[in-house]
Amino acid sequence: MNLLALLLMACLGAWAFWSGRSRAIAVVEGRIFDLHSLPNYHGFFVAICAVLPPAFILLLLLAWGASGPLGSGLSPAPMAAVLVVALVAVLLVRRRVSVDLQARIWVEGAVQVSLMACSAVAIFVTIGIVLSLAFEAYRFFTLVPLSDFLFGLHWSPQTALRADQVGSSGSFGAVPVFTGTLLITGIAMTVAVPTGLFSAIYLSEFAGPLARAILKPLLEILAGVPTVVYGFFAALTVGPFFRDAGAVFGLSVASESALAAGAIMGVMIIPFVSSLSDDVIRAVPQSLREASLAMGATEAETIRQVVLPAALPGIASAVLLALSRAIGETMIVVMAAGLAANLTANPLEAVTTVTVQIVTLLVGDQEFDSAKTLAVFALGLVLFFVTLFLNVVALMIVRKYREKYD
Repeated sequence: MNLLALLLMACLGAWAFWSGRSRAIAVVEGRIFDLHSLPNYHGFFVAICAVLPPAFILLLLLAWGASGPLGSGLSPAPMAAVLVVALVAVLLVRRRVSVDLQARIWVEGAVQVSLMACSAVAIFVTIGIVLSLAFEAYRFFTLVPLSDFLFGLHWSPQTALRADQVGSSGSFGAVPVFTGTLLITGIAMTVAVPTGLFSAIYLSEFAGPLARAILKPLLEILAGVPTVVYGFFAALTVGPFFRDAGAVFGLSVASESALAAGAIMGVMIIPFVSSLSDDVIRAVPQSLREASLAMGATEAETIRQVVLPAALPGIASAVLLALSRAIGETMIVVMAAGLAANLTANPLEAVTTVTVQIVTLLVGDQEFDSAKTLAVFALGLVLFFVTLFLNVVALMIVRKYREKYD
């Protein structure tokens, strides 16, 4: 019934548009240039004024009916009443269509208001996220000192059941978590940046049309593979491979290691670097290449000294976007790197990351009144500021170098 009501409102909106447009053409007897606004604007004017308010009311009634005393839906009577009101509104608003009606101004104003509303929603959602993280993180820091969290070397948030047990109050030194995040991210970027950048250079500067048409879509398929698939591949194939290869050389490699997780994560984010870098390299004006070649530079020198510096803002943005993606990845690390919060720089050992700890601490029914569960908000707040810093750096790089090559 609810879906039927929404479909009827959509059909009513389409009819309102057609009715308003036809009315505008009929008023001037087909001489549409006599109108202040084009007929389509009159159609949108009727649809907006007559259908959107009743449609908004209907959505509110449907939402209230789904969660209020009406149970799982809204009875037919209120829906029928709203549809009748919308139909009457269409007929009344249609009568306002005239030669001098400034429909275009009304419609464009409504569009502007809707765009502002959408922007406001994005802003308020961001503010709400920050405030919720900050509030809960403040509660956490009332239980655990900030210095212990930022500089502590032992992470063991699993509080004991008895007071006489070791670590009964938990240990929330996040340095091992941050170190694991940086280690896996560094390995991933070591794999993704050179591979993605060199792929972009080849596709944009050397590959023929046929090779580009085949290789670029195949490379971008990597971005569509679910991360859990990468995690399975890392846990079942890459991890054991590194372990067996390490044994050949006398190295002790854990089955779940930072190397396995970072390598597969790097493969996953190659399309972020490659695709965006390819687009910005191809956007470099051809005149710059021709001028460099005309001065006697080789093709390699032109790419290295002209094309890449001109495309630097876009390449830097692609790298920082891939970096943010690597920092926020969870599934691959859970399945390939483990949950152990080891303070180590050895990529052959198991480590954990911020996002993995957030997921781990929130598994199951949790009460947000202990340091264990509140710690996830402190971790989330740190992760938020890290990604914000990366975005700011990307904007600074773009602004600094874009003017140079405009």
